[in-house]
Amino acid sequence: MDLREISEFFRDLSIYVITFVVIALIFIFVVALQPIAGNSMVPTLQEGDVVLVSKFSYRFFDIKRNDIVTLSVNGKSYVKRVIGLPGEDIKFIKNILYIDDNPFTENFLPKDTATSGFTLEDVCKENECPDGKIPDGKYLVLGDNRPESEDSRTKTFGLVSKDQIKGKVFFKIWPLNRLGKLN
Repeated sequence: MDLREISEFFRDLSIYVITFVVIALIFIFVVALQPIAGNSMVPTLQEGDVVLVSKFSYRFFDIKRNDIVTLSVNGKSYVKRVIGLPGEDIKFIKNILYIDDNPFTENFLPKDTATSGFTLEDVCKENECPDGKIPDGKYLVLGDNRPESEDSRTKTFGLVSKDQIKGKVFFKIWPLNRLGKLN
């Protein structure tokens, strides 16, 4: 073996090592794979689906209504949809979402989806929401499968803080026949 072969070997090896390090850094700091467990986001996401999560979106952009997010509550990871934003009064009456007393259509839900009625006071203690609005840095999140979702409507879950939201779900990668961007 001559010096040129050794040099080429280390050059090739360094390319593989650099590629591996870059890919590892991307998955540590930029994106994550998230398998979906449970049925709380049906029909948008189903158990066994795998999605990509942007870990840095909310460092540069605001959390918006209808964003699908991954979050941590009581040490468990969940995927939910953001429905209520800070400063808003949210309520469901007769299966209609009202934001600050204005009806809002949830176009992502099938027409026959039923959401049990509730008001912000039902999910937010008076000392947390003294003015009847979602406080700064808090969000109301719901699963798309409303009858079977553990979400902001439950006492153990409640409103979630911005630091509980770990990233924005933006792309479904599995199964391949349902591959695509998520809204």
